Amino acid sequence: MVVGVICIALAIPSLISAYSESRAPRLASVLAVAGGAFVVYAVTQHPMGYEIADLPDVFTRVFARLIQ
Repeated sequence: MVVGVICIALAIPSLISAYSESRAPRLASVLAVAGGAFVVYAVTQHPMGYEIADLPDVFTRVFARLIQ
């Protein structure tokens, strides 16, 4: 879930940059599709699903695990 949300967040500036320079948003498309796939996978693998309110807790748990 975290990787997917980060990929989608990185796709937004790339999309805006490609649009402002009148070029094809290839990297933005790849990031958005990959991020969407990660999010869909995370939602389908979690038995209860995720809600928007759960995202801060999910990020906190993942980053706490990385720091340990």
